[in-house]
Amino acid sequence: MKKITLTTLSALLSFSGAFAQTSPTFDAQNARDGESVEYCLQHKKRAEMLQIPGFAEQEAIDEIIRAQEAAQQAANGTPEATTYYVPVVFHVLHNNGSENISDEQILDAFEILNRDYDLQNSDANNVANAFNASNGAASATPFDTDIEFVLATKAPDGTCFSGVTRTVSSATSSGNGQGQYLAIRNGNDVYQGEWAGNKYLNIFICADIGGAAGYTYTPSNWVGSGMDNGIWVLDTYVGSIGTSSASTSRTLTHECGHWLNLPHVWGGTNNPGLASNCNDDDGVDDTPECQGLTACILAANTCDGDNSYWGFDQIDNTENYMDYSYCSKMFTPGQGQRMRNALNSGVGGRSNLKSAGNLSATGADGNAYLCKAEFSADKITVCAGQTVNFNDNSYNAVNGWTWTFIGGTPSSSTSQNPSVQYDTPGLYEVVLDATDGSVTDGETKTGYIRVLPATGTWIPFLEDFESLTTLDGVQWEVRDYGNNAEFELETNVGHTGSKSAKLPNYAQSAGNFDELISAPVDLSSITSQTAMTLSFRYAYRKRNSNNDEWLKVYASNSCGEAWVPRKTLHGDLLGSTVSTSSWTPGSVADWTTVHMTNITSAYWVDNFIYKFEFESDGGNNFYLDNINIYAGGSNNDLVLGLEDQETFTELTLFPNPVEDEVNVRFNVNKAQNVDFYIQDISGKMIKSHTVQAAVGSNLVVLGTDELASGMYFLNISSGESQQAIQFVVK
Repeated sequence: MKKITLTTLSALLSFSGAFAQTSPTFDAQNARDGESVEYCLQHKKRAEMLQIPGFAEQEAIDEIIRAQEAAQQAANGTPEATTYYVPVVFHVLHNNGSENISDEQILDAFEILNRDYDLQNSDANNVANAFNASNGAASATPFDTDIEFVLATKAPDGTCFSGVTRTVSSATSSGNGQGQYLAIRNGNDVYQGEWAGNKYLNIFICADIGGAAGYTYTPSNWVGSGMDNGIWVLDTYVGSIGTSSASTSRTLTHECGHWLNLPHVWGGTNNPGLASNCNDDDGVDDTPECQGLTACILAANTCDGDNSYWGFDQIDNTENYMDYSYCSKMFTPGQGQRMRNALNSGVGGRSNLKSAGNLSATGADGNAYLCKAEFSADKITVCAGQTVNFNDNSYNAVNGWTWTFIGGTPSSSTSQNPSVQYDTPGLYEVVLDATDGSVTDGETKTGYIRVLPATGTWIPFLEDFESLTTLDGVQWEVRDYGNNAEFELETNVGHTGSKSAKLPNYAQSAGNFDELISAPVDLSSITSQTAMTLSFRYAYRKRNSNNDEWLKVYASNSCGEAWVPRKTLHGDLLGSTVSTSSWTPGSVADWTTVHMTNITSAYWVDNFIYKFEFESDGGNNFYLDNINIYAGGSNNDLVLGLEDQETFTELTLFPNPVEDEVNVRFNVNKAQNVDFYIQDISGKMIKSHTVQAAVGSNLVVLGTDELASGMYFLNISSGESQQAIQFVVK
């Protein structure tokens, strides 16, 4: 170990900046072999902080304080075997994507973290001989840190929770750590406010943290003990299951080392593989000097010369958790003591976390009790005859369950996670009474399970909403993922009548997802000769020109078990007109009709289901009406009541070139059939389709995924009017 002086202290700490506002730039040099993100961003975060006047001086002072506190602790003779407990909260920041990882994946990561710090990992038994006491190594053998991480069960206001919070926000993909922390602080589902960093180890799980797998802050009085003095980690580097894997499962072990004041093994530069790292040090006696590795090279000896601790030229400790190798499996005794010293230090508020008072206040003292009965289901909409799997999510101690399933078979159960079959269409209540032996709590979810007919409504089908009194029922399911605005039945506005489905989206915050899901429709009678069209009318305005909101239409041929997007409109394609006040459509001209001809034969089943998904961005209200499903382009009086044909205007085709689908937008003054024919350059007819155009703006979606690359002509015919447009398929 090098001699530590005030002038070199700032180079020994792997500190990251708490208040950085920009996303770091990816540097492939610091990625592990075969990975597309940097393993850790300590070096970049600390470099940002070093630009702030006064930071380096405070960093040096903090190291002196820690050294003094460690010396005092050693003089007091605290037994090294004393276990230090650290309360942990996992904050999942998601946008309803795969980054919304399961509790099971989080608990898997939590178990791996404790396993590694308790030296219960089986691979610690086969470290390289130079670091294995059973093979003659003098010291630096794998070390049990006697540090245990405990899930907190009390929020700052005393609310009992499971140790996991969830926040819905598009900030999960922003890469902006400060913005992500603020989104969680202000919008999580447990307690909205500060989760102090001297009371909780906050772990923020996101979809993008700026080009890295993880990063954190070492203890510092410059940063203090705010909530953002925590750990950021990608969901794909959390645990060994779900979106992660065994090879990425020890990221939290590495980042917790930093959080407890461990630099990387090659020293303060935090850039592996540099020859200059041999002139640096990590401040730990028993970790040999090295350059740092991004692959598992057990015999590596990247720095020549005797080490003042070893007395000879020792090989690299490649299997150390603070290296970037794929075979990390140990901390050294020196590292263990340095981490324990950090937990005994007031710097950054670390010592408060393990105090008896804080463990009690955060519910991490082992006195767990049942404070909330809770459950979930693998699906809440099924077709008659299907099975629902229920999961007990009660917390934090439970040993007995009494379930009641109205309309289900069985109708009751005492299993923790029962499976239930539903045979009769309807909306059904589910009740769970949970107990820990002395405390009992119940949870009732009314209308929780939606059972649809096994066979859907025949076509032609029209939903004009005129006969409905509510949307939240068997005919339509409303899902609101942001616990705010949701689809509702509008009784004073419609395209042709007085009703429609409305999403009160005016000024709704960005990143909210709302869905409207249909009941089954029977498409089994459709043949390749007739084909089919799904059309709908919508009315929408932006609130300002920068709004980028999304409407997606999904299709399912499995009664909602799997969904495939079939149409996407966003930004100006959804609508470019701006209205700064809460908007209501006032005329037929405010509505656009979308004709989807790409509901292909894979969906021609007897329980076809479709859904509309809207993603908000602070825009304006959205209305939906006259959903129409019909075979081919036949004249269905139920649908439109067609009039004489008339020429269409304002014809545009986009994109061009195309990939999977071509969009054709046009206006007509009267309802009429419009024929679409695609021909190749030889004039051969490739495909055709007829849609029932509505008065006003129409948007037709024509699938092109079966077309080979090349040039084609789209002929559009209405009565005596005909026009051809050339387009190219990529």
